Amino acid sequence: MTAQIRVATNADWPVIWPFFHDIVTAQETYAYDPSLTFEQAEAMWMVTSPRSRVTVAVDADGTVLGTSNMYPNRPGPGSHVSSASFMVSPEARGRGVGRLLCEDMIAWSGQEGFRAIQFNAVVETNEPAVHLWQALGFRIIGTVPESFQHAKLGYVGLHVMYRPLV
Repeated sequence: MTAQIRVATNADWPVIWPFFHDIVTAQETYAYDPSLTFEQAEAMWMVTSPRSRVTVAVDADGTVLGTSNMYPNRPGPGSHVSSASFMVSPEARGRGVGRLLCEDMIAWSGQEGFRAIQFNAVVETNEPAVHLWQALGFRIIGTVPESFQHAKLGYVGLHVMYRPLV
């Protein structure tokens, strides 16, 4: 994969929105409200709180291939654990973009002094993501049964996945 990761700007959101919207409305991998508006989704994804970061993966031409956002998983006493979300455009899937985004997020989390990373809600039927996260050192520490209503498969579980950094 010959993509580069850079910090996202407000100008990236209109390019992210179409694949964000398609992924969310498919209701197969994200527990976000499919009726989110452009503005609501932007406020949610383009996080600007302390110790947060939004990135995009771009190809040599500058085309946005995917995006991630990262932040403390919980406030206060839980702020030593980071979390993140990732979305890859349909045209870029299977090309290593998700791996590149996650590797960048792992490095950022370590640089920011987080002790671990926790993904709170990985849809158990999203096998490509589950396998990728496991290949990058995450382990499933629990599954909440039937906590996600998949558009095609009905009620499926959500994995909580964890990776220590120290």
